[in-house]
Amino acid sequence: MLSHQWAGLQLQQQGPQATPMYLILVQPRAMIYMMGWVVPLIVKSLTYEEKRGACSVGSNVRDAACYVCWSFARAYEPKELEPYVTQISSALLITAVFDRNVNCRRAASAAFQENVGRQGTFPHGIDILTAADYFAVGSISNCYLNITVFIASFPEYTEAMIDHLIAMKINHWDSVIRELATKALHNLTPQAADYMATTVLPKLLPMAVGIDLHGRHGAILACAEITHALYKVGLQTNRAVVDMISSECVDALKNIHQKLNDRKQYRGFGGELMRPAVCFLIEKLSLSKMPFKNDPVITGWQWLIDDTIKTLHPGVKDSTVVSLVSALSALCDEFYQAEPGQADLQIQDVLVSQYIEGLKSPQMLICCGSALALGCLPRFMIHGKVKQILEGLLQMCTVSQNEEKCTEARRDAVKAISQVCLKVGVCAHGSPDSALCSENVAEVYGVLLHCMTDYTRDSRGDVGAWVREAAMTSIMEVTLLVAVSAPEILLPDLVKRMMCLLAQQAAEKIDRYRAHAGNVFLCLLHSKEPAVPHIPHQEELLRIFPFETTTSLNWSAPSQAFQYITQLLGLPQYQYHTLLGLTVSVGGITQSTVHFSSQSLFEYLRGIQENNAALTQFGDTLLSIFRDNLRNDMVSIPFLGMLNQMLANSCFEIFATQENHQFCVDILELCKEFKKSKVIAKLSVSISVFCGLIQFQGEVRKRVLAQLLMLLCHSFPVIRKTTASQMYEMLLTYEDVIDPEVLDDVTTLLSDANWESDLETVRAHRNQLCDWLKVSQPRKITKNPVPS
Repeated sequence: MLSHQWAGLQLQQQGPQATPMYLILVQPRAMIYMMGWVVPLIVKSLTYEEKRGACSVGSNVRDAACYVCWSFARAYEPKELEPYVTQISSALLITAVFDRNVNCRRAASAAFQENVGRQGTFPHGIDILTAADYFAVGSISNCYLNITVFIASFPEYTEAMIDHLIAMKINHWDSVIRELATKALHNLTPQAADYMATTVLPKLLPMAVGIDLHGRHGAILACAEITHALYKVGLQTNRAVVDMISSECVDALKNIHQKLNDRKQYRGFGGELMRPAVCFLIEKLSLSKMPFKNDPVITGWQWLIDDTIKTLHPGVKDSTVVSLVSALSALCDEFYQAEPGQADLQIQDVLVSQYIEGLKSPQMLICCGSALALGCLPRFMIHGKVKQILEGLLQMCTVSQNEEKCTEARRDAVKAISQVCLKVGVCAHGSPDSALCSENVAEVYGVLLHCMTDYTRDSRGDVGAWVREAAMTSIMEVTLLVAVSAPEILLPDLVKRMMCLLAQQAAEKIDRYRAHAGNVFLCLLHSKEPAVPHIPHQEELLRIFPFETTTSLNWSAPSQAFQYITQLLGLPQYQYHTLLGLTVSVGGITQSTVHFSSQSLFEYLRGIQENNAALTQFGDTLLSIFRDNLRNDMVSIPFLGMLNQMLANSCFEIFATQENHQFCVDILELCKEFKKSKVIAKLSVSISVFCGLIQFQGEVRKRVLAQLLMLLCHSFPVIRKTTASQMYEMLLTYEDVIDPEVLDDVTTLLSDANWESDLETVRAHRNQLCDWLKVSQPRKITKNPVPS
């Protein structure tokens, strides 16, 4: 063992031959005389990393170096290691909090803990261990953003950590590490403000316009973070940021954009990193109130923002759009006010007109960028332009409703609508050019409610859910805003439709959107200050959803959500939309969702079996949903699946005892519409429904059998086979359907015949069944030849 005889570390030389180099292989007592050159090598090994291809190598070296440091604690006395404590402790902590590899971070933490326990000479060791233990360093974001701040409160480690971030992390090949490093520098600035201002920032500025792409990206982000952090520090001491950094640094910060533009470094692959980085710099310099007002650099910054919006493409990251919007908002706030709270009218006209025109672009991402840009403009920039802006956004939400490619644009337009409304506020009798008022509130709500019914699908699936989610959030924000300032303009019809659509979304199958809708529903229901007026059945809803459910009810869990939402079926105004939402859940394919939603639905139906009026109303609602969505396969197919389960569970037993009940007749007529369908899933579930309808008495039973017998000669062999199989099971289940004397013959023919053979053979079998079942044989329709 190393603690007994040896201490070793193997460092791989990264070269063409990859020759191993053994640094240490000596007896511990002999090595004490070589510590002067060994410790620097160990410290270097703790941060060793070399880029190779799309990844890096060196984690094995760093892990081995941690093991050597761990062995030092066991092999040497505290006095022998005392001269090297500062180097080793700083290096171990740097690895423990900044290493990209979790195993290396944990190895360094364990080595630090071993040295603290056995040596007792590491500065503030016990305090640091409580924050940087084995489990705490498991999260890399926690290491960079929280643990580092605590460790940096001890002066022995502050500058070493900052220097390591500048030297090795802001130019790291992994963009996540670069971004975390710059955020860490922001958090560390209050601990060493002077060092950041006088040493670190001047060192970063040349890197920000350097040749290395990764170093340039990290340096720009770091300059932005440090400058903003210095501004926050200055607020506490009543000092401007320009008083804390040199004039040369101020000029260098201002000139970063121009130098990059002159070198055409906004183009190509490098531009994908530079554009969001400089937008982030613009945001932070604007928030730091840099003295650049009326400076030509502002025009350059605005050009960059506008050009980035125009060059957005499908591969762009969401973070790019976020940095773009944040930069525009901060830039307008700081530099586009002619007077406090009053916009520069010329710039206002140009920007608003430009972004409204961008909403009409055929390119979807330009529409997205323009919508978000309008939404982020400060209040003084949209004052007097509200009507024009809302018209553009509302038109974008409605005109592109049937265009799959514009889904993201509709989502962002919906977000922008609520942002504009929140900024301008509500005034019941105000002008539509300056506020949300009685003249435009109905139009705004109409579009938001319409977007809550967006079920657009493409190759990515239910992309309309993005629009629905944004619409739910926006309508909640706008409703609470209106309820505070002018509840009288909230019309009862708007509130009723809003709550019904939220109930529908809260009953649907996708956990994420069901949870969002449920939380919005409860937020509006239990809102007291302000209270939302005109909520239908509010007292009943409060009994179903007491205040405790706002925190205890997990809408994402089907086992919890559906037992509550099915209770809304007993409220007439919510029944249609709740049942419509349940349709896609009960008739879906996700096992847990289907199980719990159907269980809750059947429990409700069992509770109204003795109430003929309630069951009749439920049946009428069911038929209304079927009629309204007959041509909508997203609803009609799961509807048939739900109806099949209801029939199989005898949910309409009262109707089945009455001859030719109208409910069965209507269902049969609507199902007959599917006989010409080419969708196998729809035909298959229709067969199941026909077999379930056989339990109803009267002439309708003959009509059901006629439909099934026609399907036995369907052009699709799989449909013929499915029909025969399910008819066989149906006749065994409902033995009173046909004469017992022919039951054996019918079931034998259904089971033994080859229903996938040619149509002439199948038709003969089918006709034989018609004779046994006393049903008229279907006649083949011959089309008249078209005259030449």
